Amino acid sequence: MDDLLDIQKRILPDLVEVMQKRYQILQYINAMQPVGRRNLSMSLGLTERVLRSEVEFLKSQNLIQMSAQGMSMTKEGKDILERLERVMRDLTGISTLESRLKSEMGIARVVVVPGDSDVSPWVKNELGNACATSMKHRLSSDNIIAVTGGTTMAAVAETLTPEFGEKNLLFVPARGGLGEDVNNQANTVCAIMADKTNSRHRVFYVPDQVSSEIYESFIKEPLIYEVLGLIKSASMVLHGIGDAITMAERRSTSPEDMEKIIRRNAVGEAFGYYFNEAGEIVHKVLTIGLQLDDLTEVDTIIAVAGGASKAKAIRAYMKQAPRSTILITDEGAAKNLVQGF
Repeated sequence: MDDLLDIQKRILPDLVEVMQKRYQILQYINAMQPVGRRNLSMSLGLTERVLRSEVEFLKSQNLIQMSAQGMSMTKEGKDILERLERVMRDLTGISTLESRLKSEMGIARVVVVPGDSDVSPWVKNELGNACATSMKHRLSSDNIIAVTGGTTMAAVAETLTPEFGEKNLLFVPARGGLGEDVNNQANTVCAIMADKTNSRHRVFYVPDQVSSEIYESFIKEPLIYEVLGLIKSASMVLHGIGDAITMAERRSTSPEDMEKIIRRNAVGEAFGYYFNEAGEIVHKVLTIGLQLDDLTEVDTIIAVAGGASKAKAIRAYMKQAPRSTILITDEGAAKNLVQGF
């Protein structure tokens, strides 16, 4: 296969370009269906004339279908896209990127999806799909899944399907989240995941950050103690990785702590821990929920983060991440990550 792809690149470069373009069109339609031609044109940066020609070809091959709502994939189109994805991973060097990052970071696996979610927001849907696939391969029966909040985890939630519910899932927030945007709170993400999979979930209505006195008081409450027990016995953890300053601002961090985060050159955040580029913890928020040390007892940890701007944050966190971690990221972040090794 590698020899064939190399020959195609050298002898038929136009063919490879056409294949990449049609792959991107199918990928976008699959992620955003039903979608109109204008949205597709703007998102992929193709002129409407070029796009019209490509869409007609794909329709003639019964790969997509048209309706009043827009374009969507046919069953045949989904089958072709799945097969094409394997070819494109080799063609674009994604497989090589994954292997190198896995080796450099010393973690269990790296999955890279095409695109850059900083440039193309719809790539977050692909991150969600990749996370869902990794989950599906690793779920056994009777799973407790701890989930953090954030826009990326919200995207993951939207990709889950009822078939996941066959595994008897219980979704629990990995930490408190009151004070954040309600749509991105772990409670909300867990509720959506449970709804999409016909599963159960528990709520965890506690602040994201507390004083030591309040912390000691809260964890003695029976309901909070019970949910904390579920969180710490999770068999799977799904979490994002944030840019340090963005996360500090989102949490309305005090001026004193913000000054400390900036002065100590924090670049990444996860689970309330702030990391510098060397992966050192330079600040920690006292949160009620999953702690970094708790991850050593978890069977499956899936970290999802994409966009070229997240590369520093991802690299910093991965220096502390358990070796069993699976990283789901995109090309934008992956290409920046390899430059740092």
